[in-house]
Amino acid sequence: MKSRETSAKKWLGKNSRRGFRGFPAATIACYGPTAERATKIVVAIVRDEHAEPDPLERWFAEDVDVRNDPDAGAKVTAFLKEHGVKSVVATDRIIGCPHEEGIDYPEGKSCPQCPYWAGRDRFTHERVH
Repeated sequence: MKSRETSAKKWLGKNSRRGFRGFPAATIACYGPTAERATKIVVAIVRDEHAEPDPLERWFAEDVDVRNDPDAGAKVTAFLKEHGVKSVVATDRIIGCPHEEGIDYPEGKSCPQCPYWAGRDRFTHERVH
């Protein structure tokens, strides 16, 4: 019998490798305090070419990497299936701090809880200044 973690990873991996297969489409991004451990996964549904992403859902895991959390994986998979997603676009790495600028810390500033990301490009992970 497959574990929930294995089946969710398999489903997500298979669907993200298929490329664009139509709408609705989902975007999946992971965030964490460093480039090594994701504590937040964000999934947004885009209904058609001109639509804004809606709904958008977030899942968190503090003690484990959310990418390896079977409960989060099962919830993400159920969310995608619930919305009839045909295409999945997922980042291949952690793309920044899990805290939200303007909500968790002031806009234009670095997150005080995640010093790793201060002065770092969130896509390449290289220092920018």
